Amino acid sequence: MKTSQSRRLFLRGTGVALALPLLEQFAFRKPLLSAEEKKAEPPRRMLCINTTLGIHTENLFPKQTGKDYENSPYLEVIKQFRDDFTVFSGLSHPDVDGGHSAEASYLTAAPHPRADSFKNTISLDQFAVERLAPDTRFASLCLSSSSSRGLSYTRSGVAIPAQERPSAVFKKMFVEGTPAQVRTQVERLSQGESIMDTIHSEAKSLERDLGKRDREKLAEYFSAVREVEQRLQKAQSWAKLPKPVVNAKVPADIADGKEVAARVRLMTDLMHLAFQTDSTRFITFAFSGMNAVPKIEGVSQDWHNLSHHGQDPAKLAELKIIELEQFKLFGELLAKLKSTNENGRSLLDQTIVMFGSNLGNASSHSNSNMPIVVAGGGFRHGQHLAFDPKKNPPLSNLYVQFLQRLGLDIDTFGSSTGTMPGFSLA
Repeated sequence: MKTSQSRRLFLRGTGVALALPLLEQFAFRKPLLSAEEKKAEPPRRMLCINTTLGIHTENLFPKQTGKDYENSPYLEVIKQFRDDFTVFSGLSHPDVDGGHSAEASYLTAAPHPRADSFKNTISLDQFAVERLAPDTRFASLCLSSSSSRGLSYTRSGVAIPAQERPSAVFKKMFVEGTPAQVRTQVERLSQGESIMDTIHSEAKSLERDLGKRDREKLAEYFSAVREVEQRLQKAQSWAKLPKPVVNAKVPADIADGKEVAARVRLMTDLMHLAFQTDSTRFITFAFSGMNAVPKIEGVSQDWHNLSHHGQDPAKLAELKIIELEQFKLFGELLAKLKSTNENGRSLLDQTIVMFGSNLGNASSHSNSNMPIVVAGGGFRHGQHLAFDPKKNPPLSNLYVQFLQRLGLDIDTFGSSTGTMPGFSLA
């Protein structure tokens, strides 16, 4: 803890060591595990998936609560993992409205995303990255099935572009550059670090003439700059190390966005490889819908139009086909994680996997009663936890438990008011 605080309290430039106060929102908090325990424990990971056109909850939520529920049509598809997941109904982010705009708040809980004055906050995955500082080649991966719009946001609320080309992700993780390319990459990273040194020097000269509030803002700025420095230093070290060798070839990108299943399978293969090789421990994935007819047998209408079904039986029938395919793909991912052994445990046991949507009812653009399924992560599963559909507890309560499971001594995130009753570690 002392070392982490030292890194936070001092910004080191060329010949300059600048002492700063430890701001609460930027402070690292002590992990729940000691260093010795962490070495003995396999790393814990998290994958958050958002299906952007919603999930028709009448086909997802069981009619019964607790462990003795009867499988709904969508849960029937993943019934072999029944003891590995929990279904949550009756959750939402307080004051998060705006229909599709709420995608931006799925992992942040920032209120009123459609408002002109909206400013997003840090996403769950980036909060974990910031506090845990994982020693992996990539701090996180932000992925999407068909666009550059993802789920991850920096502390200042800036969107992190998502990668939608599996070949590019694979090459970043597993394909070695030539010695000259590696040297060039290290040089570019070093240039970035030099720029940070210059910023420190110039900002320090300004500080003398600032008032208290401006000095506080500058301190926050310094802290953010220091984080960039640390990431640059880590990236330099990783650039010099060989990449993992995997028994897989560079995937061929599928240009046709309507080939939903094939494109998503390429990405879930990469997620599995990324966790298996410990290339990263945090992944977000935007499972994007489309204003087009997906190439799925039995579907003849535009997916977005189907999501606005208005209870039309014909539209609901085709929408069900699409969403059954989504749950089939989710099941394939769970199978990959569960079948992979890591120090005597399955990769699924060590990975929190959340599959859900910011839309509780896509047809009416409602952001209440969000469909959420959580698998793995070492939690006690095999149940349907149903909460008041008219007075939803915050989804962020669940996020707090995720962060605690990852090893953080923390009791708040976003709009949280506590933790989720009935949901505990195995």
